[in-house]
Amino acid sequence: MSVFDDVNRFLEKQLEEFLRVNPHLELQVLADNVREQEVKTTKLLTELKAEEQRQQDAILATANEIQRWHERIKKAEGAGRQDLVTAAKEREASLLSQGNQQWGQMEVTKTRLQQTQSLLEKIQIRHKEVKEKIQQASRQPRSTPSTSKAPDPSSGWYQKVSLGDPDPLEEQFKNWERDAELEELKRNMGR
Repeated sequence: MSVFDDVNRFLEKQLEEFLRVNPHLELQVLADNVREQEVKTTKLLTELKAEEQRQQDAILATANEIQRWHERIKKAEGAGRQDLVTAAKEREASLLSQGNQQWGQMEVTKTRLQQTQSLLEKIQIRHKEVKEKIQQASRQPRSTPSTSKAPDPSSGWYQKVSLGDPDPLEEQFKNWERDAELEELKRNMGR
């Protein structure tokens, strides 16, 4: 167990406690995360649609090539050029195989597209739910520092409830340091 792990756990615990005391902020963090997921998923959806279009274009181009080579096979057969017929049939078979692979890739892309669309819809529903919770939380009175639980000095670490609150420990140190400086000045003047 390293010091870094201890500090990391402490900070996570403090953050969790802070968010528990300030639930409206926790909802805001959740809303930000959901919004970020929505943006990323929308971007992925756009990329997948573009990929699907590229694949469809490639399949059409391959189909046109297959048709062109099929016509060449017929021409070569009509002219009695068996050497060209054999080579053209090999090319056509290769293009058919390529077309089948492209079709399979497009089907995978379509499946991913459907899954991503479904995910986006779920994220949008979640985003709406979080917005509603934020609106509900904003209608409820927030806890003020006077109604919040005071920090327990025996807990080891001081937790400030709000950034605007004065820090009692800071005040104690300032008073102590000021008293020490005053005592030092008195000693120096008494010499």
